[in-house]
Amino acid sequence: MSTVYLDHAASTPVHPEVAKRMMNVMTSQYGNASSVHAFGREAKKIVNGARDRMASLLGCESDELVFTAGGTESDNLAILGLLESLGTEGKHVITSAIEHHAVLHTCHELERRGCKVTYVPVDHTGQVSVNDIENAIQDNTVLVTIMYGNNEVGTVQPVADIGELCRSRGIVFHTDAVQALGSETIQCRDLPVDMWSFSSHKINGPQGVGALVVRRGISLSPRMIGGLQEKKRRAGTENMAGIVGFSAAVEWTLQNMEARIQHYRELRSTLLQGLRQEIGEESFVFNGNSEHYLPHILNISFPGANTETLLMNLDMEGIAAASGSACTSGSLEISHVLQAMKLSNPVLRSAIRFSFGLGNTTQEMEYTAQKIATILNRLRK
Repeated sequence: MSTVYLDHAASTPVHPEVAKRMMNVMTSQYGNASSVHAFGREAKKIVNGARDRMASLLGCESDELVFTAGGTESDNLAILGLLESLGTEGKHVITSAIEHHAVLHTCHELERRGCKVTYVPVDHTGQVSVNDIENAIQDNTVLVTIMYGNNEVGTVQPVADIGELCRSRGIVFHTDAVQALGSETIQCRDLPVDMWSFSSHKINGPQGVGALVVRRGISLSPRMIGGLQEKKRRAGTENMAGIVGFSAAVEWTLQNMEARIQHYRELRSTLLQGLRQEIGEESFVFNGNSEHYLPHILNISFPGANTETLLMNLDMEGIAAASGSACTSGSLEISHVLQAMKLSNPVLRSAIRFSFGLGNTTQEMEYTAQKIATILNRLRK
């Protein structure tokens, strides 16, 4: 077995049908959707058609769907866009300690602009408490931003309960659902969520395109300035091929979601069972919530080993996994998510994230378990 790709939470291969639809657009259409001539009108028709299909699949209105360059921009537009429209000075925002850096760093920027931010803690499984959020609410709280499912350990948050709390207090609720799309049933209008962030390349679509669903009635100041596109919320010529690809990826993902989730659970179970057989259950630790989790993410620690060494050895065996943390100056930082979960030092320093997706097989999981056993035995000697 040559290579095994287990880093789908970082980025996924483009589905062949998605690539086909994108290629059809790239080789036949080149008009600007803002132009008034026939080429522009055809481009606009393509963009709006993709928007309508995607909105229908996600359970929102077409005019609520804003296309962006990815999940990071969607998070930025939701948080900074709302606060700039309200005025950041003296406002209060609530988020969690385990958010993606696209949210955390944006909240740090809000603090520099005079906004107060509360970072609620999580329990040892990575889940926030609705009571903690309720206790953090102040008279000047205008936004709560809590991710749907964590990108490192897969823990799913009580989004519906948080949304009900926010709605009862008149507070805008945003969720980063980048990792959840395709692994959780999402119908935007069915949950009390005001803004949703999504990304194409997490669901077998192209890189460089994302979306923000903004409930009608919420005003955002644009982050991109210089045009009237996306109903004045995001300037710039639309990425026509990317939008078509994103829409196709959402269509394929949701149509096949039940089978995909079942497959992810099978892969997860096979890898865990393989590890039990190869190294024994006492030799590894599962990180995350065992009841509320995204099925395509599995975070495991191997106490006594080192994350960076494990990843390097896995890579030499042709297995791509991740630490789930950012790489800075060539050295892996300990995950802020795992630190927030208050895990022990041996667990913190040996955590690996395996994430499943298109193309993975149970045979690959068995192979991965065997190679982990070989690596651990070699390191211990």
